[in-house]
Amino acid sequence: MTDTTARVHELNLYRQYFDLVAAGTKTIEVRVKYPHLADLAAGDIIRFRIKGTDETCEVKAKRVTEYPNFEALLDGEGPGNVNPTANREQQLANIRTIYPPEKEALGALAIEIQRFDQ
Repeated sequence: MTDTTARVHELNLYRQYFDLVAAGTKTIEVRVKYPHLADLAAGDIIRFRIKGTDETCEVKAKRVTEYPNFEALLDGEGPGNVNPTANREQQLANIRTIYPPEKEALGALAIEIQRFDQ
């Protein structure tokens, strides 16, 4: 017998990105390829939370794609899918503020997400 229960991953998000996910306008989430995300796969559920609050938003992972760095990720996925409110250069600067070079060196993950009600 196979287990078809979707795995649930809890991830924190800053308010500005959480609001874009909740609105359904952010369709690609960017993460560093940390070991705890190695098993993240299409079909899994991601519960985003604003750190320090009870606010959550659940989405389904439609696809997980690995890139060598954030520049390649933005070029491959399109900046408008990652953050429709900022251009490529602004997004790259914002992402690198969150993740320093030693974290980016681990690799970048583009997680295509979809709200359940869309």
